[in-house]
Amino acid sequence: MIFNSLSFAVFFPLVTFIYFIIPHTYRWSLLLISSCVFYMWFIPKYIFILGITIVIDYAAGILIERSQNKSKKKIILFLSIVSTLAVLFIFKYYNFFILNYNFINQVFGSHYSLDLINIILPVGLSFHTFQSLSYVIEVYRGNQKAVSHFGIYSLYVMFYPQLVAGPIERPQNLLHQFTEYHSFDYKRVTEGLTLMAWGLFKKVVIADRLAVIVNLVYDIPYAHKGVVLSIATIFFAFQIYCDFSGYSDIAL
Repeated sequence: MIFNSLSFAVFFPLVTFIYFIIPHTYRWSLLLISSCVFYMWFIPKYIFILGITIVIDYAAGILIERSQNKSKKKIILFLSIVSTLAVLFIFKYYNFFILNYNFINQVFGSHYSLDLINIILPVGLSFHTFQSLSYVIEVYRGNQKAVSHFGIYSLYVMFYPQLVAGPIERPQNLLHQFTEYHSFDYKRVTEGLTLMAWGLFKKVVIADRLAVIVNLVYDIPYAHKGVVLSIATIFFAFQIYCDFSGYSDIAL
C-alpha cells in the first residue's frame, strides 16, 4: 500500500476514525494491527522477515539494559547490529556482490561463478532495519530505557506512516507517544490534512510528472544530446527531492 493509492485513501481515514472512538487501552493494538495490514499489502510473507528483526533487537535492548558488564553490553550490541544488518545484506546487497564477484572472476580469466538468489527486495527494508537499530544503540548509550512491552516495541518498528520510506525516528521521540492519551483536536487534524495534501501535490503532481520526462530520456540516453540530458538530470534532482519530501510530509 502506498500513500498515493485508492486503498490508502480508504485505509487512513478508517484507521484514524476507529482510533479516536475506541478506548485508549486498545489504541496501540489497533495501530499495530493496522501497520501489519499496511505492510502485508505488498507481499504478506515478508512480514516474517520484519518479525525476525523485531525479536532480535527487542531481546538485545533488554539484555543490554540488564547487563552490568560494559564488555558484555558491547558484545550484545555487536551481535544485534550484525544480525540485523545480515538480513539487510542478504535481501538488498547479496546479488550485487555476487554479480561483481563473478565479473572480477571473468576479468581474470576464471570460469568459476556463484549463483544469484531469486528474491524480491522487501519493501522498506532499509528503513525499518535502521529504525530497529536506532533503538538498540540508544539503549546502549543510556538515552532510552529498554521497552518490556513487546507489542509497543513492535509498533515502534512497524508504525505504518514511516514503515516503508521513513523518516527514521529516534525511540525517545516516538515510543512514549504510543502510550499517551491523544484526544481529537480539530485544529491538529486540519493542519495534518493540509500537510498531507501538500505532500501529495509534491509527489503526484511534481515528482511523478517529472519522472515521465526523466525516464523517457534516461531509457535511451544515446538518442539525446547534451542539453536534453542536462535538463533531464536537473529534473531528476527535483523528482527525487519532491518524491521523498512529499512522502515525509504525508508521514508526518
